[in-house]
Amino acid sequence: MKNFKLTIEYDGTDFHGWQYQPGLPTIQSEIQKILALMTRENIVIHGSGRTDAGVHALAQVAHFHSGTRIGPPQFQVALNQMLPPGIVIRECRHVHPAFHARFDAIRKTYRYHILNRPLATAVGRQYHWHIRQPLDLSAMEKAAGHLLGEHDFKAFEGSGSPRVSTVRRIDKACFSRDGDLIVFEISSNGFLKFMVRNIVGTLVDVGRGKYGPEGVRDILASKDRTKGGATAPAQGLFLMNVEYPEH
Repeated sequence: MKNFKLTIEYDGTDFHGWQYQPGLPTIQSEIQKILALMTRENIVIHGSGRTDAGVHALAQVAHFHSGTRIGPPQFQVALNQMLPPGIVIRECRHVHPAFHARFDAIRKTYRYHILNRPLATAVGRQYHWHIRQPLDLSAMEKAAGHLLGEHDFKAFEGSGSPRVSTVRRIDKACFSRDGDLIVFEISSNGFLKFMVRNIVGTLVDVGRGKYGPEGVRDILASKDRTKGGATAPAQGLFLMNVEYPEH
């Protein structure tokens, strides 16, 4: 049995997330369906983590085992010919038999896009959260600083998370601005369900003046989800990168 690693780009607009759901189009199910046709095997692919319906990825990582004689280049070409246009296999290669896309990941990076201007956009609306009210980016940056380091992020966890602990380490949480587009980038050793979107919703409340930057620190300490902001819409979120140990 060989172990294959896939790096996958996808537009989540037309899919019900990464995870297989009976009768619904998901990223995992679309790829597995084609791999089964190619190998005549019951292939199960394992992703680095789940992304919600409507969330996008530039470099999701997954792996699968197969006894096939088909090589990585052939898999990549065939998958890209047969997958829906919203999914592209950026890389396929052999990896160590013990490699696991989820359990071996040491850091993930997400970006969230906010279009901050009075007028909405017709083209590209599925890739950002449109907010008409001007946001105080300086206050949002200060608030994001309270997230850095290791904390219990229970206050930013969505219900139904399959987890042992709600403690995570945030290595990066920062904003950049390009005209009307505000981009929030966050890196961590792991994320809870809806964690990034809940953080963004709370930081936007800071930008709107609902509370000061120190409010995020207080929400974090409360471990109470009801204290934070609403969950930001899925379409503004992108999984940018998944990192693994060099060896």
